[in-house]
Amino acid sequence: MALLSTPVTVRVPATSANLGPGFDALGLALSLHDEVEARVAGDGVTVEVIGEGAGDLPGDESHLVVRAMRRVFDELGERPAGLALRCRNHIPQARGMGSSSAAIVAGVTLARALVSDGAERLGGHDLLRIAAELEGHPDNVAPCLLGGMTIAWTEDSGAAAVRVDPAASIRPYVFVPQERGLTEVARAALPATVPHADAALNAGRAALLVHAITVDPSHLFVATEDRLHQGYRAPSMPGSAELVATLRKAGVAAVISGAGPSVLALATGGWAPSPSPGWRVLPLDVDLVGALVGVDLVWGTLEHADRDPVAAG
Repeated sequence: MALLSTPVTVRVPATSANLGPGFDALGLALSLHDEVEARVAGDGVTVEVIGEGAGDLPGDESHLVVRAMRRVFDELGERPAGLALRCRNHIPQARGMGSSSAAIVAGVTLARALVSDGAERLGGHDLLRIAAELEGHPDNVAPCLLGGMTIAWTEDSGAAAVRVDPAASIRPYVFVPQERGLTEVARAALPATVPHADAALNAGRAALLVHAITVDPSHLFVATEDRLHQGYRAPSMPGSAELVATLRKAGVAAVISGAGPSVLALATGGWAPSPSPGWRVLPLDVDLVGALVGVDLVWGTLEHADRDPVAAG
């Protein structure tokens, strides 16, 4: 396996999954990014973390980016002797904005790029499959890889996804609290069964949401109604549930972002939130590019680089 001697840098976006009714299926890429630089080293693994997670995330081979890289190296047949990584993180950790998916996508794309013929040996569908296996579900890794809004599912051959472009008039706002959340705790709050009427409502709302986001945002408020997961998770994040209820009473299409506790508002018509005590409000855009990879680049220049194609559908 021939490895590059020069560093490789990847930029990956934050994501918001579910979007209300699209549980484990729908996701949106957001214009907040982590950048990771990786190079092959002589021996051992070192990870430098700057920004979000600095001082908390591990600096050795247990780092999630490294574990994702090794998964790809194993699939390609060989691991390099050592790796040196630098992570510049802007995505809040454990807040429902896809920080773990961003780390996984960064890892799989970096590993493929460090192998000289990696793109020929592993296609975009392979990266999505591996990333979803590591994450456990494809709803965050798909928009992180592909950008825009994605519809993801799992079949016998692994995860798959299609990408659609949201309407230009939609402006995402994310309300980020101080407290963190854990996906496994949020999933543990879900019941084994739900009423048939609730499942039917969510199926219709999820279908409408694809139309609302891509064609007619006037339906966003109704289309983001959910009865499958947010109500069951509300007791573990009462502040988030209260904020969603307050925003929706004002007619704003607000939902829990992923497993929470952040809140996503999909704004139209020039609406902007007022300052919210206890919440950091991030005015964002939809990221239409997804994961960007460049070789031997300085941080912050990836938007000017050619994109390493990772399209999966």
